[in-house]
Amino acid sequence: MNAGDVAESAVHWQEEIYLALKAAGIRQIPYVPDAGHAHVISRVHADPAMRPVVLTTEEEGIGVACGAWLGGDRAVLLMQSSGVGNCINMLSLAANCEFPLLTLVTMRGEWKEFNSWQCPMSAATETSLAAMGLEVRRCEAPAAVRGEVERAIVDVFVSDRRVALLLSQRLIGEKRW
Repeated sequence: MNAGDVAESAVHWQEEIYLALKAAGIRQIPYVPDAGHAHVISRVHADPAMRPVVLTTEEEGIGVACGAWLGGDRAVLLMQSSGVGNCINMLSLAANCEFPLLTLVTMRGEWKEFNSWQCPMSAATETSLAAMGLEVRRCEAPAAVRGEVERAIVDVFVSDRRVALLLSQRLIGEKRW
């Protein structure tokens, strides 16, 4: 697979995420800017029916998602694995109040990572989220992304669960600096 194929594949699975969020009536998208979510973020900004919420830190997104639910909206938090550590204490809000919560986490510190600073939190992401009561799932293949996102949306907003869907670094492709 050449670089053009990887880029085209990345846009495809990211578009599938946007379409799944749109179809499910997700209206608020809190996020910290992230290249892995760039296409989805761009589409949300262009969609007048959706509200992008730019965060200064990831844990603010937990509060936004819980507040959206209290106000009758659905929110999905977009973040990178390096931001998971920032959320640990705030995840107690969703757990203790039993708010539904869905976060889509692009992984760093995995396959072909060039930045060693990304690796420690990457290794702790799944364990940290599970310890805070989230059901953790992984998606490795572009063709599986939409189905996994749709299933997570139903599990969260119909069954009042807390789910983190980890999007493998292989989906994003190799970063070169």
